[in-house]
Amino acid sequence: MTAAAAPRNIVAAGAGRMGRGIAQVFAYAGHGVTLIDLKERSAKARAALFAEALDEIKANLGLLAGLGLFAPRVCHTILARIAVAGGDEAAAALAEADIIFEGVPETLSAKGEALALIGAHARADAVIASTTSTILVDALAALVDHPERFLNAHWLNPAYLIPLVEISAGSATDGAVTDRFCAFLESVGKVPVRCTASPGYIVPRIQAIAMNEAARLVEEGVASAQDVDRAVRVGFGIRFAAMGMLEFIDWGGGDTLYYASNYLKKELAADRYTAPDIVVRNMEDGATGLTAGRGFYDFAAMDTAAWRKDKLARMVALIKDMDLFRPPVAD
Repeated sequence: MTAAAAPRNIVAAGAGRMGRGIAQVFAYAGHGVTLIDLKERSAKARAALFAEALDEIKANLGLLAGLGLFAPRVCHTILARIAVAGGDEAAAALAEADIIFEGVPETLSAKGEALALIGAHARADAVIASTTSTILVDALAALVDHPERFLNAHWLNPAYLIPLVEISAGSATDGAVTDRFCAFLESVGKVPVRCTASPGYIVPRIQAIAMNEAARLVEEGVASAQDVDRAVRVGFGIRFAAMGMLEFIDWGGGDTLYYASNYLKKELAADRYTAPDIVVRNMEDGATGLTAGRGFYDFAAMDTAAWRKDKLARMVALIKDMDLFRPPVAD
């Protein structure tokens, strides 16, 4: 894969839900994709698996077309870009691939078998990306020939719809490979973010805390499941769709988070509310956010009025889209 030419041949190795979603993403963007079944199975069982996979992709495309995102006739064109391969055909598809996404079950043994097969047939310059949500990149890179072309690419379900892809490069990954890989994802409408090798990447770590706390509210009888979810959708959801969490800390003030954390830790007798050291240091340094001119972000050289207007405009658009906006009462 070169910087001058975008890759055209994509392989999704593993014909499960993630592989199907990835195949749909690249076919939608105009690239040829081969969905590979890596398991040994009878011809009848493989045919049934591929029929199920293509039917699922067809249904997803039909849903999106039905929502008005594109003309229904385009579904056939997108599906035509997806090939399927298993057994002996898999080797030929791997040999022609520019980028290979491994998407088999989350065990080292399954990943090891898949990566060994991929390594036996892939070109030396083909980029290999695991879609693992749990296994650190260097643990898998050790299983790959030429680990400089290997990285983790964690997609969020449904992969064909959610733009975010979390990228975790290994200690041996060539930085230029990561740059080109991220640029290619951007070219098909994805939003890559980079993080070091750490359990849970970014989103799973944040959402695990939030989801457990939501369940705890129901468990403690604080609110019903319906009211917790309503609060999340129209309060939490709107604000954090318009701005990031660290932006929001700066918007409201790091001091607010600091004092709220201390209060909740004491009143709920729960150490999980302890403010992290970086919040404490920002308090001590006076870096409490927008009003102080600095926090997680440096506002000194920023047009803060324009920044605030942009965030409010995004929230207004979301509120309107949710049919929650009400015009003022006129005299």
